[in-house]
Amino acid sequence: MKPLLGNYTFEIIRNNVNDILTVTDEELISAMQFYAQRMKMIVEPTGCLSLTAARQFGDKLKGKKIGIIISGGNVDIAQYGRFFAQ
Repeated sequence: MKPLLGNYTFEIIRNNVNDILTVTDEELISAMQFYAQRMKMIVEPTGCLSLTAARQFGDKLKGKKIGIIISGGNVDIAQYGRFFAQ
């Protein structure tokens, strides 16, 4: 029987990841609003995770060069509008 991909992923995470961050829905919506207002980009909530984490650890990251991956525009436009009405 072949091992599942999840088995490989779990090993990689266990051996290489030191910490896992969590963010709230409100923080993701705030990041979506930032991208839309400042950068004129539509980014789906999960595509905002990197920015949200960077905002949480701004003091620790000050003066360091970091990369933020922005992904996805897979957003329901009606729902997207409701995010901005909040």
